[in-house]
Amino acid sequence: KNEEDAFYQIKKFLSFFPSNIYELSKKQESKDDINRKENKLEEIIPKDRKKTYEMRELIEMFVDYKDFFEISNFFGRGIITGFARLNGYSVGIFANDSNFYAGSMTADNAKKTTRFIKLCDQFNIPILTVVDEPGFLIGKKAEEEATILYGTEAVLAAADSSVPWCSLLVRKSFGVAAAAHFGEDPYVLAWPSSEAGALPLEGGVAVAFGKEIAKAKNPEKKRKEIEEKLAKSQSPFPRAEAFSVHEIIDPKDTRKYLCSWISRVQKSLQVKLIK
Repeated sequence: KNEEDAFYQIKKFLSFFPSNIYELSKKQESKDDINRKENKLEEIIPKDRKKTYEMRELIEMFVDYKDFFEISNFFGRGIITGFARLNGYSVGIFANDSNFYAGSMTADNAKKTTRFIKLCDQFNIPILTVVDEPGFLIGKKAEEEATILYGTEAVLAAADSSVPWCSLLVRKSFGVAAAAHFGEDPYVLAWPSSEAGALPLEGGVAVAFGKEIAKAKNPEKKRKEIEEKLAKSQSPFPRAEAFSVHEIIDPKDTRKYLCSWISRVQKSLQVKLIK
């Protein structure tokens, strides 16, 4: 807006970082109740899987004082990146924005994700990713922009990072692109609305059951029947039973779980510094 605002934003941005890469960010006193419940989180994900919602609003509901500092707002707009605090501790947050290509992985989104992961890893800031990943964007433009190449770099950046991760699954988590949302050994939380698999349900059904649907007396009805049947297998409950999801949580309790996580991982951050 003006010079004064520019200095304010610079100061706020730097407040999330340590003085150098050999230190940890300082904890700030927080009077925001770590057990604060947000009932609105139970309703923020639309029942219609094709509808969009406001991811920034979702994030603000569980961070300290509902204060989320976003960076790189106008680049790679399908991915939201920024910093906040949980129980006074700095945390780097990236999340899918369903308002832009459903939040799918474009070349720019992948570049933005890679840069953000490396920034957090360099300065010892834990990473929280809020996952609603439908997969790689496909098509001629995606091929020309080398989307798969840059997407793979994002996945490798996640795998190579050494800071603690928490992956919060709120809706979609599909394909190779979803791997960019999981560090080496992440703490995985899932809302009941989350779903995961190799392919989004609609695309998978169209490919695998195309002939069966075409032969049906009512193709649309048949397609919906198959989708409803397969949707059960993409729910978080089978993954939890296989221990790939640590907790299936009530959305309104999200802040409590995240504050507990970031407090626990402070010891591992100290170990990282020693190494």
